[in-house]
Amino acid sequence: MGVLLINPNTSAAATDLMVAVARRAAAGRLAVTGATAAFGAPLITDETSLAIAADAVIASASEHAAGDLDGVIVAAFGDPGLEVLKARLGCPVVGLAEASMMEAAAGGRRFSVATTTPRLVDAIRRCAVRHGLARQLLSIRTTPGDPETVMADLTTLRGRLREEVRSAIEEDGAEAVIIGGGPLADAATDLARELATMVIEPVPAAIRALLGRKTSMQAAG
Repeated sequence: MGVLLINPNTSAAATDLMVAVARRAAAGRLAVTGATAAFGAPLITDETSLAIAADAVIASASEHAAGDLDGVIVAAFGDPGLEVLKARLGCPVVGLAEASMMEAAAGGRRFSVATTTPRLVDAIRRCAVRHGLARQLLSIRTTPGDPETVMADLTTLRGRLREEVRSAIEEDGAEAVIIGGGPLADAATDLARELATMVIEPVPAAIRALLGRKTSMQAAG
């Protein structure tokens, strides 16, 4: 039994990063293993690569999601392939956008997303609509510059995301801000520690969602 984290991009380094973050969040309560997409893009930055990632996620689940699992995490913020896996697999399946948006919106909070991929803004907004949270999503803030260049340096990445988080809070009135992207996990962890406002890290949010469902299932029977 355990959790399979499927990285929808082809970067094994990103998979290792997200698995490490997931394991810290699980704190021994869930065993987490990772799987990397066999095809697609090393970084999902637009609608085309997101669509290809959905096919890669479905293929990866077919290969790796055998036997008993506590759950599956679709570890990209656009949740590619999420609905298909939910329909096919006999275990809980959560996406990063789904888990973090539900957590951000709890109690009626209004929230924003800070991310590095401006060409995925519409896809992110569709995730909010799909989960009935469109009215609570105040803004999607994107960092300036080429996503790959920004993400190549953690200091630059952290600084630019920090600016967008502060703008979301001070200008948009956000009560919680999601750092929108699995590969942004290290920067998200740093900002969550640094800023007083609720900063939500998607990978830990997905682990918390699975733990909550596991507890509910155990209580039911």
